Amino acid sequence: MNLSQTLRALFVALAGVHAAGNTGEPLISAPGDTAIIPGWRLQSSTRVSDDMSGLSQPGADVSSWHHVGPRGTVMAGLIEDGVYNDMELFYSENMKQLDSETVFRSPWLYRQEFTLSPTDSQHFALQTHGITSKADIYVNGELIATSDEQQGSYGGHKYNLTNYVQDGANCLLIRAYPTNYLRDFAMGFVDWNPYPADNGTGVWRHVEISQTGPVSMSPFRVITDFNKAGQNQQVNVTLKTDLVNQAQKTVQVTLYGTISSPDGSQVGPITHSLELRPGENKTISIRVPVENAKIWWPARWGAQPLYTVQASALVHDKTMKVSDRTRPQQFGIRQVSSYVNEHNDRAFIVNDQPFQVLGAGYGPDLFMRFDETRVEKIFQYMLDMGMNTVRLEGKQEHPELYELADRMGMMVLAGWECCDKWEGWEYNDDAAGAKWGESDYPIARAAMLHEAEMMQAHPSMLGFLVGSDYWPNDRATEVYLAALKEMDWENPVIASASMRGYPEALGPSGMKMDGPYDWVPPNYWYGDKGGAAFGFGSELGAGVGTPEMGSLKKFMSTVDLETMWKEPAADLYHMSRYDSQFFDRSIYNQGLFSRYGKALDLEDYVIKCQMADYEATRAQFEAYSAHQNASRPATGSIYWMLNSAWPNLHWQLFDYYLSPMGAYFGTKVGNRLEHVAYNYETERVWLINHSLEQDGDREISIDLIDTNGKEISGAKVDTSTVPNSSKEIQQVSGINKIKDVAFLRLVLRDTKANRELSRNVYWLSPKPDVLNWDESNWYYTPVTDYANYTKLETLSPARVKARVQPVKAKSKDGLTYAEVQLENTSNVPAVFLRLNAVRSSDGTEIAPVYWSDNYVTLWPNEKLRVVVSFEGDITQTVIQVSGRNVEKQALKGSR
Repeated sequence: MNLSQTLRALFVALAGVHAAGNTGEPLISAPGDTAIIPGWRLQSSTRVSDDMSGLSQPGADVSSWHHVGPRGTVMAGLIEDGVYNDMELFYSENMKQLDSETVFRSPWLYRQEFTLSPTDSQHFALQTHGITSKADIYVNGELIATSDEQQGSYGGHKYNLTNYVQDGANCLLIRAYPTNYLRDFAMGFVDWNPYPADNGTGVWRHVEISQTGPVSMSPFRVITDFNKAGQNQQVNVTLKTDLVNQAQKTVQVTLYGTISSPDGSQVGPITHSLELRPGENKTISIRVPVENAKIWWPARWGAQPLYTVQASALVHDKTMKVSDRTRPQQFGIRQVSSYVNEHNDRAFIVNDQPFQVLGAGYGPDLFMRFDETRVEKIFQYMLDMGMNTVRLEGKQEHPELYELADRMGMMVLAGWECCDKWEGWEYNDDAAGAKWGESDYPIARAAMLHEAEMMQAHPSMLGFLVGSDYWPNDRATEVYLAALKEMDWENPVIASASMRGYPEALGPSGMKMDGPYDWVPPNYWYGDKGGAAFGFGSELGAGVGTPEMGSLKKFMSTVDLETMWKEPAADLYHMSRYDSQFFDRSIYNQGLFSRYGKALDLEDYVIKCQMADYEATRAQFEAYSAHQNASRPATGSIYWMLNSAWPNLHWQLFDYYLSPMGAYFGTKVGNRLEHVAYNYETERVWLINHSLEQDGDREISIDLIDTNGKEISGAKVDTSTVPNSSKEIQQVSGINKIKDVAFLRLVLRDTKANRELSRNVYWLSPKPDVLNWDESNWYYTPVTDYANYTKLETLSPARVKARVQPVKAKSKDGLTYAEVQLENTSNVPAVFLRLNAVRSSDGTEIAPVYWSDNYVTLWPNEKLRVVVSFEGDITQTVIQVSGRNVEKQALKGSR
């Protein structure tokens, strides 16, 4: 049975209606309670009657409908309920079978019953946080919101249910309309990958029911007067909330709560009393001094102490009664600002320190499924790679993402997405989306209000881009800024991620979007045009990210794999969307084969890809790091992209299965806290320091050898380092003596601590890559002559001794640690050694896995120790060792 037949077989028509009600415990039962709708019955509107009023009455028999969780798109729900298997969908071109399914072009119904026990003094509300892309909402047979109001993926609205709920069983029905990316404010993927069959339609965020007394209160907005870190300092924290009196009489209200410090102690009580007239809405502001304030820092610069605020609104009746209460809400004390410098480049400052953004663009799951544990692993990978910022290009996800970022010290650069409806401005002929009309501005306002309220108190917020490829028109800008002001937004607001234009109210963005998105050689990043290392690159990269063999075989058929390496210009379903510039690997493969030689087989192709991807990502981050305080500083770069929405062949630093690869370790090396790097253009060495505190004397070793291990040049340089800065050291001698391929090793040592800080090996050709800058376009710069690394195909074999030794010390993270000891016992270099951890039971790769270094090259007779950590048992693990000129080995772990 094919996928289409499976779908039709599993959809069933609505059965009869019966009178039985929901007799369970009340979903909420006290003032201040808020509950998430715990799950849904899901069905296509084509399979049921058109009587929404009847379907939304308690008692309808929907037992044959799909049973899904509290949030999820239609496709996510169907996968959850077993209609589809995502790994089967992702294999080869299987997902194409869903393109013709008409059932996804009609509305879908989300239905749930719940019990309530309302009284005359209680008020109830329904809170949406975004339904893609619009919906009608029914409660107990009544239409409480139409799709004219409930619109947009980020359209969070609060609806008064007080007059619609009843004692006992209640029913909520949401009719979600199919998404059209060109006319709806939805979450699209543009050209990232094939679109999901449902275009992301559905209740993708939680829906909540809340209960209050006569007075309700909004979540706190948190403002501090902190601007510079110091010792024993007092910081004033201002808490703002909106109170609404829903009663028909004047009430006396006291707001009472506490702020807890990171160590759990109480900062002091929060109290504020006031009078509210009938129906009055009032914003109150409470100032709380915090002594000896603990400051929140990005991960590489310090700790992430978080304060917690919680409060209740008490009404004065015969007794003091709780009318509403906030959830425990965390915040951090820190300061973020930005400016456009004299070069028209955007620069950020965090806690009075220049903050060079080293980040990447986040990709949500193709079906908008959200797994907090998976996102935590993604952020951990980012920190392991030395990254400090994640960019959300219109993919704002859920509150849990920002809470994770707060705890882990990951800065977040959020904003609206490019293209489609979002950028349907009258002057923008590039976007295919419908032009904005009168009805669109309220949708935009609702989205901005909701997202700003969700993000406002999070210390991880670096800024918000109200445009991506293009800037909003003046009216939309006014709408966005008014909403942000209403939410007391204090972080930077930026017009767009490009320099194409800007609204007068915001000024220039200071961000460039000049590419590349496809392959360019490493020396590109040291140029003075396009995306090279100057200014702020909002999205750019060499289009790399090829998975390793173990992952490739999970989602590509034998025919797919054969096509990939044998037909370098072939269209590939797992690259991008069919109408994308990036639907093939022709530019990438031309560079790969010209530099490394044509692939001999699939395995040869994959290892050549890893070398090309490693050098591409390393060069990008090294170049930006080296120029962090240049005459025209490189203020930041967002690598395009961090991760993929589904199993993909490019635009990722680790694959969909969380397996790291060459691009990952190139990035990790290029972003080291203290590092020494090689400039491909000037042939000079740079000393890089991203820390705030590490300084002092340093020693740099510079060694150049040929493929036979013969020394071409060698030098040791004594120097010193200064925090948060980079400097040029000296030129590498002997580059002009390279005959075919040479290896350059740079080692940085802290002489006082007698500790190695960075080790870095390059493979160099006497023939440099030559770029044709004048023919650059938005996605790449052509290469007219390529470096020649074909000598790597005929290297003399090297012998490497390797053994695994467990690290017995206990770790706080609960991971297993082991040390892999490598020794090159031959007189030639051992080139590009890959270490891989697999389970001995079935040979599956362990992921996530954290290596201190990988894809390493050893000098003749050199020893190197590499540490690996992962969840699992070292005795049930095999460490595989392979390389360009090294025989494969399998090392069994032991205690």
